[in-house]
Amino acid sequence: MAREGAGLFAAFRVLGRFSGHVPHVLRYHGRHREFYLAAAVGRSVHTYNLKKLGIVAVSNTLPQDITCLAADRMLIFASYDNILHALARNKEVVHTYEGHKAKIHLLQPFGDHVISVDVDNVLIVWNIQSEEEYLRIDFDKATFAVSALLHPSTYLNKILLGSEPVDVVAVGLVSGHIIVHNIKFDETLMKFQQDWGPITAVSFRTDGHPVMAAGSPVGHIALWDLEEKKLMCQMQDAHSTAIAGMTFVPGEPLLITNGADNALRVWIFDGPGGTGRVLRSRMGHSAPPTKIRYHGQNGEQILSAGQDGTLRSFSTVHEKFNKSLGRGSINKKKSKKKGLKLDTMALPPITAFASEVAHQSDWDGIVACHQGYITCTTWNYQKTSMGAHKLRPEEFSKRKPIDIYATAVDITSCGNFAVIGMSTGRVDVYNMQSGIHRGRYGKETGAIRGVAVDGLNQLVITAGSEGLIKFWKFKMKDLVYSTELSSSPSGILLHRDSGILGIAFDDFTISVLDIETRKIVRTFSGHHGQINDMTFSPDGRWLITSSMDCSIKTWDLPSGCLIDCFLVDSAAVSLTMSPTGDFLASAHVDDLGIYLWSNRSLYSLVSLRPLPADYEPSLVTLPSTCPMQDVDVSGDEEPCDEMIEYISPEQLGEQLVTLSLLPESRWKNLLNLDIIKKKNKPREPPKVPKSAPFFIPTLPGLIPRYIPPEEETDTQSKVVNLGILAQKSDFYIHLEEALSTNEYKAPLDLLKSLGPSNIEVELRSLAPEGGGSVEVMLSFLRMIGMMLNKKYNFELAQAYLALFLKLHLKILSSEPKLLEELSKLSMHLEETWIHLQALFNQSLCVLTYMKSALL
Repeated sequence: MAREGAGLFAAFRVLGRFSGHVPHVLRYHGRHREFYLAAAVGRSVHTYNLKKLGIVAVSNTLPQDITCLAADRMLIFASYDNILHALARNKEVVHTYEGHKAKIHLLQPFGDHVISVDVDNVLIVWNIQSEEEYLRIDFDKATFAVSALLHPSTYLNKILLGSEPVDVVAVGLVSGHIIVHNIKFDETLMKFQQDWGPITAVSFRTDGHPVMAAGSPVGHIALWDLEEKKLMCQMQDAHSTAIAGMTFVPGEPLLITNGADNALRVWIFDGPGGTGRVLRSRMGHSAPPTKIRYHGQNGEQILSAGQDGTLRSFSTVHEKFNKSLGRGSINKKKSKKKGLKLDTMALPPITAFASEVAHQSDWDGIVACHQGYITCTTWNYQKTSMGAHKLRPEEFSKRKPIDIYATAVDITSCGNFAVIGMSTGRVDVYNMQSGIHRGRYGKETGAIRGVAVDGLNQLVITAGSEGLIKFWKFKMKDLVYSTELSSSPSGILLHRDSGILGIAFDDFTISVLDIETRKIVRTFSGHHGQINDMTFSPDGRWLITSSMDCSIKTWDLPSGCLIDCFLVDSAAVSLTMSPTGDFLASAHVDDLGIYLWSNRSLYSLVSLRPLPADYEPSLVTLPSTCPMQDVDVSGDEEPCDEMIEYISPEQLGEQLVTLSLLPESRWKNLLNLDIIKKKNKPREPPKVPKSAPFFIPTLPGLIPRYIPPEEETDTQSKVVNLGILAQKSDFYIHLEEALSTNEYKAPLDLLKSLGPSNIEVELRSLAPEGGGSVEVMLSFLRMIGMMLNKKYNFELAQAYLALFLKLHLKILSSEPKLLEELSKLSMHLEETWIHLQALFNQSLCVLTYMKSALL
């Protein structure tokens, strides 16, 4: 059974993807007068400006990974398998060309046409606008295998198969030779030989310097002087993989390179010796990430350790805030001298790490353990480099055993101590500032599968392969408690704020342990493969797990139920939830990116009901580079009942007491209005103006009306009988009408719309001396009775009645009709309050029990 509606997490975007094995293309925008760089990354095309190397556009996702890329002035051409697409505005597909039966591997825009060549040596010339074949040529592989395709500048309607630009072209051979040939006179000008294997890319400098650059499969770049016909200089380790694309910017000393190592670099040639330096770059992991964790509490940085041996920080805000903390090394100085390829000092990839922001500006705030390596390293986030200390037991300072290695690490919330678990079962604690060993927990038993320190540095929790969870005193190093588990644990994760410990087992189940009571409080099963990682939501309510069965599941801890599950193409090896709760980040098998999933419960209506037993999770596509629209996966289907937005009625049920939605300022201070007025009374009387005002005074309102001048007559008495002159208000009229109709909604709605002062004036005017009558006062009391009967606007009924009693106590005590109505109200109020008080006491009793009772 598949649940209708979208799940809890929606694909948002990917971090850390910048380049692939497909050569980039350079475009010039005439109106902007600027060069733009297009690079294929997975199924999308990224467009960067050359000034800042900032991403300006991301194309829509194509069905498969892009294998070939080209561009003209208006369109970008991208192909996968035997399909060719044309993209307009760097984004949407506007043309599709289908006709090849084999994979396309060469593209060349050619005026109103585009030329494509497939691996079966079939060349097709397409009309760009009509998408029709203009020409098809089949070449015989035995005599002429097309390996390169270009249009030489200034050669009208000429296409060169197997060469490079203008009169003089450079031909890079698999043997490592470069032949510079004049195609106009069919004359070979010069030959070069490089020692690094086949030529992968060639480009000429066009800013007045006769220089040719050649790329190699090992990532080196050779720069050749065409006048002297010799090697000018080398740029070693420009990329850690083969140079895929290389382009000199026309008329500028800038070289753009990209490679399969997920790096995009702009080199500038402004120094002595003719060599280039990196001007701008964008790069991510060159090998898949193994562990990711959010760093800090703002949810803006994700630390990522990769199989390439590097530790990186990716910003969820903008790529310009990305950091590389470098590569782990036994000796940094020796590593720099030897270079990337010959570095024997490089440490193995990081398998686990922990970080804290406390004191990170004073000393190292990250500790990491490496694959099969006994020494743990520290890293400094502020300095973006490897730290000062190598943490390992003293007895292994001179010899490094092969069969003993660090397996788990944690760092205290204060950032002062690191706890490290070993494959032998020993657990050590080190000072992060000095790197000094500060103690050891217990004896060697089974391999440590996880270590955790609580938020107050009181307990250290260790999990061993022998199936035991042990609790140790942090300072005294004494064993406090040990409990046997149902199976061997594969990893643990502590949510420090709530004291909840998640335990993953080798039998693919998950348990949740409360470290206060030291008891298993929840057990979850449902994964069908090794559990790779776990993460808690910031409030500790959800536990999210990933497994080799390619599923990502969300478990609700209070209810003990599975509330969300979805499948991905490749299994997630690591998960981390943002401290702000807005994103879930994942890293996947054989994938260079870090994928962000937005938490839909923060901004839309999401069902958090338990999933049924026969629920079938749907396959979700990984996010692309640009933020995705939150699309409901159910499509055009009608939403299920549980997803329809609920609008609360004014009265939920006749047996329930319902309050109004008015703010407290409208009713809470009705009894204290006289005190408020006294406090706000002016200290001195207003001064009479010396002369008449410049503007004639007008009455307030939308229609301007002038105030008539007052006529002073000494003969008339100043004592006015308000009962004769008082005008009936709308509220008064509605109450009069209600005596016959018994409908009190209109006067109540009117009263609810008034402020405290106006309410007091209206209630005062109900008395005979204020221009009212006993019948209208009786009508008001019946309105209060109606509110108590229907049990809605309950607090307003209390406030209005209290003010009414305060204002008219003398009249009420002298009128029999009013006294009779008041006695009815009194009995009704007492009954309602006794019922409410019983419910309050019952709720308080249950809450007190929940707080004090043990789980």
